[in-house]
Amino acid sequence: MTPMPFVQNDGGRAAAGLKGEARDCVARSIAIVAQLPYQDVYKALAEGTGSQRPSRKAGSKKRAASARNGINTNRQWFKDYMMSLGFKWTPTMAIGQGCQVHLADGELPAGRLVVCVSKHYTAVINGVIYDTHDPSRNGSRCVYGYWTIG
Repeated sequence: MTPMPFVQNDGGRAAAGLKGEARDCVARSIAIVAQLPYQDVYKALAEGTGSQRPSRKAGSKKRAASARNGINTNRQWFKDYMMSLGFKWTPTMAIGQGCQVHLADGELPAGRLVVCVSKHYTAVINGVIYDTHDPSRNGSRCVYGYWTIG
């Protein structure tokens, strides 16, 4: 597998005046792909996570979901938000199927994609990864699905 080209991009986080490290890959990737201001996307995700009910797991030590610390993208409010921006979901993996698509050159369609991989979202535009780091694992990282806009 040939890795995809990579361009370092924070999605406008620094330009929005935010500093320090954050687990805000969802906000960054949406801002990059949808060409929206980072702060607008971050605010919408923060509002969405604020509407979530807390985990019912007794003794859960997980951090509360937030736009800064990571969100649960399986929630209906998130899917509704993505669709309101004009995105469409395409799954690339099913239970028991195994990995069929990787973050590798030529394995994703052309266009503007918000790609879901294990514990991370990344922006891919016409076969180039835009992120704060290269998440491709040298082209071997499995893609669970992607959101396309257009």
